[in-house]
Amino acid sequence: MKKLIHYTFAACLLAGVAFAQDRPTAFINARVIPISGPVLEQGVVIFQNGKITAVGDARTVRLSSDVVTIDMAGKTIMPGLIDTHSHIGGPAGADGSAPIQPDVRILDSVNPEAVSIQRAQAGGITTVNVMPGSGHLDSGQTLYLKLRDNAVKIDDLLIYDKDGKYMGGIKFANGTNPIRTGSGPFPGTRAKSAALVRDQFIKAREYRDKVKAAGSDKTKLPPRDLAMEALVEVLDGKRVVHFHTHRQDDIMTALRLQKEFGFRIILQHVSDAWKVADEIAKSKAPASIIMIDAPGGKLETMDVSYTNGAALERAGVLTGFHTDDGITDSRWFLRSGGMAMRAGMSREKVLYGFTMAGAIMLEMQDRVGSLEPGKDADFVVLSGDPLSVYTHVLQTWVEGKKVFDRADARDYLIAVGGKGATDENDTHSDIHCFDGDIGGGN
Repeated sequence: MKKLIHYTFAACLLAGVAFAQDRPTAFINARVIPISGPVLEQGVVIFQNGKITAVGDARTVRLSSDVVTIDMAGKTIMPGLIDTHSHIGGPAGADGSAPIQPDVRILDSVNPEAVSIQRAQAGGITTVNVMPGSGHLDSGQTLYLKLRDNAVKIDDLLIYDKDGKYMGGIKFANGTNPIRTGSGPFPGTRAKSAALVRDQFIKAREYRDKVKAAGSDKTKLPPRDLAMEALVEVLDGKRVVHFHTHRQDDIMTALRLQKEFGFRIILQHVSDAWKVADEIAKSKAPASIIMIDAPGGKLETMDVSYTNGAALERAGVLTGFHTDDGITDSRWFLRSGGMAMRAGMSREKVLYGFTMAGAIMLEMQDRVGSLEPGKDADFVVLSGDPLSVYTHVLQTWVEGKKVFDRADARDYLIAVGGKGATDENDTHSDIHCFDGDIGGGN
C-alpha cells in the first residue's frame, strides 16, 4: 500500500510516507472526467475512508483546513476502469470430464499474488470479472474482484453484495471452443451444444421444483447437487450468465436459450455483433466487446470488425469493453477505446463503456463506474487524454489507496516490461531490479 502527502507532480515522490485515512484528501487542478457529468477542466476530487465525498470545479468546491491536497495540474483523472472479462490471477476452471460444470468455482483457483493482477493495476483497472476458460459449454462460476494491493489470500480481493455474499456470475460458451469435435463427452456440433445446455436447464428446473415441493420437510429433499444449485441461481436471476460467443448464428443461439429459460445474460466478445446488432438490442442483452489490434486465430472470428462498438451504440445496446487477458494485455486496455472510437463509436460511449457500462453489467453501479459522492474512491490518474496512444497511466487508486505508481521503480517495471515483469513468482514485494530509466512518468 503506497501513500503520499501533499506534493506537486514535478517534485520527487516521498516513498513510504503515509497520511491518516481518516483525513480527507483532495486531488486539485486536474482535468476530471466524472462520467456522470461534464468534464471539469479545473476539477477537484475529495475522498476519505475509501469513499468519494465531493467532486466539482475548483471555483465552487471548498477545502476544509484539515484536507490533504495533492496537486494534479496537467493530469487527467477518471473513474477506475472495469474489465468485464479477464483471466488474470491464473484461474483454472472445469476439466475434461464433462462439457457442463456449473459447480466449479473460480474462487478456488485464483492466485491473488499473481503478477498479472499488478499488470491490470498498471493499466488503470480497478474492478474485474475473472472467468474460467471457454473450452466448456459451462466452465464454472466467475468472480468479481477489486484489485486491492498486497493481497495474500483471495478474500482480500473479494467484493460482497448487500447480503454479504461474494459477487460473481457464471461462464457459458458456444462455438468452436466447447464443441471439441471427437473429444470424449463434448458435443461435437453446434446443435448438440445447444441441446446439452437445454437438457441441463430442464434438469435444474426439475431440481428446483423438488426442493420447493419438499418445503420444510428435509426428508423429502433431493440429494444435494451443487451443479443444479448453481443453475437454479441462474434460473432465479440470482446469477448472471456471461456468454462467450462469436459468430452471428452462435449469438442468436445464445439469445434463443436466454429467451427460452429466462436467465439474465451478458454477451461476451460478439465478433459478429455488427451483423445482428438490432437483434441484440431487441433482447435487451448487454454486450462486452474486445478490440484486437491483430485479428485472427479462429475461423469463427474472421468477420470481426472494429465497427462493433459503433453498430451496438446505434442499436441502443449497453456496451462495455474487456481484455480477455491475456488475449489483450491489461496494461493496454485503454487503447481498445481509441480503436473503437476511430471506427465510429462516440467518445462519450467509449468512456462510458470502460466505466459505467461495466459497473452495470457487474451490478455495481451504485459503488463504482463514475466519480460521485458516496461511491468507492477508485480512479486513474493519466498523463493526458484517455484515448490518446501517447497517454500513460500514472497512478491507480482503489478505495482511496494507491495501488500503482509509475514513478515507483517497481511499478514502472510492471508497466513497461523487462526482467521480472512477467514472472509469476515476482510481486511488488520482491522485484528489486528494472530495465531502463524510470524517467519521472513518461
